[in-house]
Amino acid sequence: MSRNEPFESVPMANDHPDQAISLAQALLAPRLVIEDTAPVLDGGTFAAKAISGQPVTVSSKVYSDGHDRLMVLLHWREARSREWHSVPMEDAGNDLWLGQFTPTGLGLHLFSIEAWIDPYATFCYDLEKKFNAAVEIKLELEEGRLLLGKGAERTDGALREQILTLQSRLVGLDEQAQVALLLGEDAARLMAEAEHRSYLTRSIEFPLDVDRPAAQFASWYELFPRSITDDPARHGTFNDVHARLPMIRDMGFDVLYFPPIHPIGRSHRKGPNNSLQAGPDDPGSPYAIGSADGGHDAIHPQLGSREDFRRLVAAAAEHGLEIALDFAIQCSQDHPWLVEHPGWFSWRPDGTIRYAENPPKKYQDIVNVDFYAADAVPSLWLALRDVVIGWVEEGVKTFRVDNPHTKPLPFWQWLIANVRSQYPDVLFLAEAFTKPAMMARLGKVGYAQSYTYFTWRNSKQELQEYFETLNQPPWSHCYRPNFFVNTPDINPFFLQRSGRAGFLIRAALATMGSGLWGMYSGFELCEAAAIPGKEEYLDSEKYEIRPRDFTAPGNIIAEIAQLNRIRRQNPALQTHLGVAFFNCWNDNILYFAKRTADRENYILIAINLDPDNVQEANFELPLWELGLDDNADTYGEDLMNGHRWTWHGKTQWMRIDPSYQPFGIWRISAAQ
Repeated sequence: MSRNEPFESVPMANDHPDQAISLAQALLAPRLVIEDTAPVLDGGTFAAKAISGQPVTVSSKVYSDGHDRLMVLLHWREARSREWHSVPMEDAGNDLWLGQFTPTGLGLHLFSIEAWIDPYATFCYDLEKKFNAAVEIKLELEEGRLLLGKGAERTDGALREQILTLQSRLVGLDEQAQVALLLGEDAARLMAEAEHRSYLTRSIEFPLDVDRPAAQFASWYELFPRSITDDPARHGTFNDVHARLPMIRDMGFDVLYFPPIHPIGRSHRKGPNNSLQAGPDDPGSPYAIGSADGGHDAIHPQLGSREDFRRLVAAAAEHGLEIALDFAIQCSQDHPWLVEHPGWFSWRPDGTIRYAENPPKKYQDIVNVDFYAADAVPSLWLALRDVVIGWVEEGVKTFRVDNPHTKPLPFWQWLIANVRSQYPDVLFLAEAFTKPAMMARLGKVGYAQSYTYFTWRNSKQELQEYFETLNQPPWSHCYRPNFFVNTPDINPFFLQRSGRAGFLIRAALATMGSGLWGMYSGFELCEAAAIPGKEEYLDSEKYEIRPRDFTAPGNIIAEIAQLNRIRRQNPALQTHLGVAFFNCWNDNILYFAKRTADRENYILIAINLDPDNVQEANFELPLWELGLDDNADTYGEDLMNGHRWTWHGKTQWMRIDPSYQPFGIWRISAAQ
């Protein structure tokens, strides 16, 4: 039985799975199986993530009954294009097929797999085995001649003539020459072109979301523009930020992120350290968005004008910095929307508005919109979309979204897709500290990257388990972790007690562990003063202006600059993927590798997790990953100081002194 019409390799429809299928269903069911395809999320419900210009490896289990040889193709296209591209997939053994393509555009792509039984390849496989085994092949040679004839019958023109010519060349040749001709490249190519694709089977089309490289590799620096001042009584401006750009660039950052820059409400404004009473000159929290000066589409007057903002965006770009803005969907009680669109909010029976709460905490300065209020659908959704588009048109292509897990997932799925359909280079970072399923789901609905649990992973076991989890499906297909070492909201207990060494430890973990990392201004100065018993900064910048001396003694600016330089120079460090952990016999030392798929760039990282004590350990060099035996020599280079050496053998020894440098970063290669 031969099939020329393709059909999808999907489960057979059956209203009652416990009953046998009908004969008609069985006759129409695919003979070939295409399953376990990757990268695929939830059966293709959501798009797996990819980066423009980077190869995408597609794998799938493809098989059929019997021993016939199969031909498997990988097809892909941009969703907005009708043009498909194709490449053969390779049999990696045990029914696993691998194919690769490199998307060059941005936005939604589609890929699918097509497979069929290849009679001529099957014939060649059997013929070669029998010939090599010195088995009689007279009939096989006749079968080969007939197969060429059938191939010619299925085509016309130049291809038909080429196959007939090839067939005629068999006449008069000895057995060995006939075998060579039938197994040759010309015969395989011509017959592949003439193949009618028996039992052709296609997978469904799987989506792939392609982002620009900054979605996977970027270094974020967060600051409050209002604090770029030398006097706490003088509000900093966009124009003041210009003077900070060279130092931020020289530290190796490429994203400069601002908390909300919008007008701040007066009603229930918070004072220093989140006090409920604010003085007349207290600036308030920038997350209480909205006043008589405007809402989410406006700029706080004390920061400057819109033209000032545009000049800053342009100046930042000249320094290799991209401005990222906070998108916080919350309003002060003075936000214009409360008057213009009261139906977008929740009101209590006594006529007062429902403000934000997290009992026992109360946030009277903030009220939340109601996404599904009768008056809010769809006008609120469109208004929020237009806010984002407005800032994109001002040159902002990256948004850090505040608490996205507290807003409806369908809203995000729609908004992100809608914005990126117009501006496919726009990126969204989820500031989501919540349950794992929700964090993964935010990635699935469109977020390019996300805050993580990294902040609270301190021990060797915790860090290794977390890194390995992020390197495995489904996380590796849907989630790009941004390892922020601190935020205005989070002053981790580890940093509060660990001193300068602790800040270097966390910086090394973040920069080496992920292609994405970020730090909040003051980290480079090792700021750690906390509200006792809380992971919160004392005199938090969220509620007051905080001038800083960015050249204060004890800073780690040079170390941060070198870590970022190392990242730029080594492709293996430009993603969170490619992690492997190896033996190091000390529970205080985290020892792992980051390497490219071809092992051409191979980085070893050893971090002393104990900020107070010297730690020593024997450890193993992963010589087997470089194709070397246990006694081989390898070259090592310390990427922090340039020192070079030769290692002899697999087992080595390390000593890491946190008072000097609590980590080692070594690039290794096979000795020539």
